[in-house]
Amino acid sequence: MAIVNNSHIFIVLMTFITMNFVVEAASKNDNQTITSENSIKPKEKLQPQMEKYTLTYFNGRGRAEVIRLLFALANVSYEDNRITRDEWKYLKPMTPFGHVPILNVSGNVLGESHAIELLLGGRFGLLGTNAWEEAKIMAVVLNIEELFQKLIPWTHEKNTTKKAELFRNLSESNVMPFLGRYEKFLKESTTGHIVGNKVSVADLAVFNMLMTLDDQVKLEEYPQLASFVNKIGQMPGIKEWIKKRPKTYF
Repeated sequence: MAIVNNSHIFIVLMTFITMNFVVEAASKNDNQTITSENSIKPKEKLQPQMEKYTLTYFNGRGRAEVIRLLFALANVSYEDNRITRDEWKYLKPMTPFGHVPILNVSGNVLGESHAIELLLGGRFGLLGTNAWEEAKIMAVVLNIEELFQKLIPWTHEKNTTKKAELFRNLSESNVMPFLGRYEKFLKESTTGHIVGNKVSVADLAVFNMLMTLDDQVKLEEYPQLASFVNKIGQMPGIKEWIKKRPKTYF
């Protein structure tokens, strides 16, 4: 369950100050330092539900939505901390790479959206069943990133006329090849999933991109994709999240 929090600047600043203090204090004791999943002794490992997760991003889907979908599908609670542009001015210097999303995991901070997806995908069992499938899943994620980058001006444009023009310019060279490629992948799949025989981060990444394109494309012309969107959209957790998530312009 996501806890949506439009916090004030003071509260957000205190969160980051506390977060940085915890990380610094932990680093003073080698037995308490958590730098990766492999560095935690088995008896120290926490189950996902025992961790405290705080996801910080703007009030939009953007680069945080696949992460939110991961939490929804895994039915893991987290704080959905949506910040304003004014708050971002103060927070930016305190983030690992100067941008969001960032994920605070019980006082440990991780930046970069795909790194966060990799962490949660591994914890929630959504990175395939072997190293080959994991690599293919990340290949899909990075391929979608290429399209995401090209769509940024379109997703942020509020003028309807300019927005339509931007999409027309992107459609033939970028959007249509994307649709054709993943229609083919699903047609060749015997499982109904992009990679492997169960739902993965790759499925959620493709699903999110199709939801972003939404009414700009005619999915009835792509029967495999249409069936795929319906299947993922009806999964427990995903269905409920889509119904209740805030309506935002990007």
